[in-house]
Amino acid sequence: MTKSLGITCALALLLIGSLSAFISSRNATENSPDDIDGFWTELARTVEEGDFEGYAATYHEDAILVSGLSETSYPISQALDGWKQGFVDTKAGKMKASVEFRFTQRLSDETTAHETGMFHYGTEAADGQRTESYMHFEGLLVKKGGWKMMMEYQKSVATIDEWEAAK
Repeated sequence: MTKSLGITCALALLLIGSLSAFISSRNATENSPDDIDGFWTELARTVEEGDFEGYAATYHEDAILVSGLSETSYPISQALDGWKQGFVDTKAGKMKASVEFRFTQRLSDETTAHETGMFHYGTEAADGQRTESYMHFEGLLVKKGGWKMMMEYQKSVATIDEWEAAK
């Protein structure tokens, strides 16, 4: 009886230790996305510099934009067509643009990621007029020769208070 209890306790400790290691490694993956941060940094750089080709390259060729505002989805190529002029104007110095990201949930492994949070997109025209928008979004990424966005879901307008709370 004592030997059987000792084996049971040893197995329980082994199981708890294994489960704890699994949870720790999973949380580390979820909470430290390593090179995924480089993806978002590059995305912000392309917006600020008006680098349309670089921006387009952050998306997978079959990527989809989902718009909660217009309740539709369509190929990213269609969205890029609509966004291109802003990049052209930024590159030409007709306006300034910037984007920042804050995340509320980050789930990933070595080749896939699901990022949830908000982005703040701002522009400033040559006459000094500024526009600001805050948006709840989700991004689904795959790592194939670098991180590529497969789906961008612009869910809904966010408030400044929500943005500040996501620091």
